[in-house]
Amino acid sequence: MWPTPLLRRSMPGHAAVNARLAALFTEDRAAHADQGGSVYASGDDLLQRLSDPALSELFAFISQGVFEIAQTMNAPIWKASGAGKLQMEIVGAWYQIQNGYGFHDIHNHGNCSWSGVYYVQLDPEEKRAAHPQLGRFNGITRFYGHQLGLLGGAHMDLGNAYLQASSFDVVPEAGTLIVFPSWLNHQAMAYDGDTDRIIVSFNAQVHGERGDQAFGHGFH
Repeated sequence: MWPTPLLRRSMPGHAAVNARLAALFTEDRAAHADQGGSVYASGDDLLQRLSDPALSELFAFISQGVFEIAQTMNAPIWKASGAGKLQMEIVGAWYQIQNGYGFHDIHNHGNCSWSGVYYVQLDPEEKRAAHPQLGRFNGITRFYGHQLGLLGGAHMDLGNAYLQASSFDVVPEAGTLIVFPSWLNHQAMAYDGDTDRIIVSFNAQVHGERGDQAFGHGFH
């Protein structure tokens, strides 16, 4: 009941695209920000500010992923509602550069139905896991289940011990896309490495040609 869907896809031929994106974002950061911070996030107008074939290729791949997971979850509803032709809209996109134990605390995203993260670059998994302090949690993305809010005040005994399994860790890999529901709480765990952890995040909406109302509402 009440499933939480996640999509994970690897972008074909991502090495060249990622190299271009890393250079593009590093140059953009240098032009807009002090280099001293452990986490830098651009504005969410990335697609309006920067124009580059690598960005176009990435967001074509992202669009496919969003449609795949949205259709998987909604196909029967779309069919019953007569939604017509569907269109995806990216309503915000930004990059983030992280290192030096920088992290992004628990949060979710508003003004959209689907969000996602694409990993541009970071140290390889084996190297990250060998970190003397952070270990295998170095740079991972952690998602939190619905029951997280219950753990602070609910009665706990062996009858509901299953509630303790309240998080799911995604081990990041360059070239990998994760798409998730926008309401899902998540965080970027602390990262420290020889290579900056660079990601692209986005928010997406999906609209039908006849609007977004699936069914009529009212009392008879």
